[in-house]
Amino acid sequence: MGVFAFLQRIFSSKPAASERRDKPRINAREGTRVLIVDDSPTIVALLRKLLQQNGYATLEAGDAEEGIRLAQVELPDLIFLDIVLPGMNGFAALRQLRRDSRTKEIPIIMISGNEQATEQFYAQRIGADDFMKKPFSRAEVFMRIERLLNAEKVPFRVSQAARRDV
Repeated sequence: MGVFAFLQRIFSSKPAASERRDKPRINAREGTRVLIVDDSPTIVALLRKLLQQNGYATLEAGDAEEGIRLAQVELPDLIFLDIVLPGMNGFAALRQLRRDSRTKEIPIIMISGNEQATEQFYAQRIGADDFMKKPFSRAEVFMRIERLLNAEKVPFRVSQAARRDV
């Protein structure tokens, strides 16, 4: 699929039939702050547009170091973190975010188009709450977010939910 076809599919106002859901989508509360950490301007722009169209506020970083700094200062409600980044990779950033008391409970969705990174993620299981493979659809972005919402429509860590079920 070419870039144009991919972007057209993502930004089209009518979702593909396969992406339609039987039940209405549940969004996070209005103003939920999402940090996007990705070195691809196209992916950042795509996520920004999808999220802002649905009432989310976005913060953006092009590398892991800036993403960690923004997460520590801004304390977003949710982070989309690419695995393959210049300098520090997403796995190292994830470990650092999980070790920091300020950011350890922020839900993190890892994203990557690299097949090896996908396999590595599943092998390591180092603390991400979900994973999304590029290219992704509008429906997948919101399905991943919806899986992390609590009753108040606030994203929460999967580990917190597991602790509640015990």
